[in-house]
Amino acid sequence: MSGPTIRVLTLLELLQSHGRMTGTELAEQLNVDKRTVRRYIRSLEDLGIPVTTEQGRDGGYMLIAGFKLPPMMFTNEETLSLSLGLLAAKALNLTDMQPAISSVQAKLERVMPAKLKSRARAISENIDLMLPESLPGKPQQHLQPLLEAVQQQRSLRILYASHEKGAVERDVDPYGLLFRRGRWYMSGYCHLRRDLRTFRLDRLENIELLGQNFIRPQGFNTAEYFRQSLKNMPGNLQVRVLLHTSKEQAAEELGSMASMLEPKDEGLLLSTRTDSARWFALWLSQLPFDFSILEPVELKQALKAQAEKLIGIAEKT
Repeated sequence: MSGPTIRVLTLLELLQSHGRMTGTELAEQLNVDKRTVRRYIRSLEDLGIPVTTEQGRDGGYMLIAGFKLPPMMFTNEETLSLSLGLLAAKALNLTDMQPAISSVQAKLERVMPAKLKSRARAISENIDLMLPESLPGKPQQHLQPLLEAVQQQRSLRILYASHEKGAVERDVDPYGLLFRRGRWYMSGYCHLRRDLRTFRLDRLENIELLGQNFIRPQGFNTAEYFRQSLKNMPGNLQVRVLLHTSKEQAAEELGSMASMLEPKDEGLLLSTRTDSARWFALWLSQLPFDFSILEPVELKQALKAQAEKLIGIAEKT
């Protein structure tokens, strides 16, 4: 599509989503002057789209109430974006979301022109996305109410079970949600710890929406906070492990966690903290490359115990 045609369609989308906009507002959004906006309005009218014009110094424009659009108009790039988005949603394997995803796809195909419908189907039939699936557990049960709490900036009362402790009740201000390597996380302010914390959704045993509101810090980014928190993981055990591998392999296996590694002569140094030597030993045992535990002693003992357990299992088979 040509530039002016795209801007005419963009103007139509703006009027649909905002209801009423002034000529100045439309001109700013489209990066044109008000005279050009009036020309675009005439183009819409020529297409049979009824636009109401308010006269005055800075008159406004709106679509006639109850007007129903003809089949939705998407560019090839927009069709690709929508189709890939639906494929990604399916790949996450959120069982309670599958009917909604199928419904969205059916509605889009119903209103798309034949050419774009054919393109959308070609994308879904010929492109596969191998995204990490949600790991065992039922975090998807909490996604909808958590998203509402984040959107409304409403506090929550959660029952949360950590690595080796029973469930503890906490009041939390949820700032955002994150999907990473098959798990869902929620980051926010924990009133019990009086600090920012990240919670795994599969460890949430119950959530309750509270009456009080909070103000989310401006510009808070859940993914960035998660990356930073990996470097300063709360816990009473200081961990230092030398990974005998390259930056490239570390990045492939550890993802964003690789950013916290410090290059050394014999490999990459991982410095962090943990509250569970057993859990950290289990994680280390899954790495495909060698490593040396520098500290703590508890981690060495936990890894040794895990190795002896696996040897015992192997000898029985």
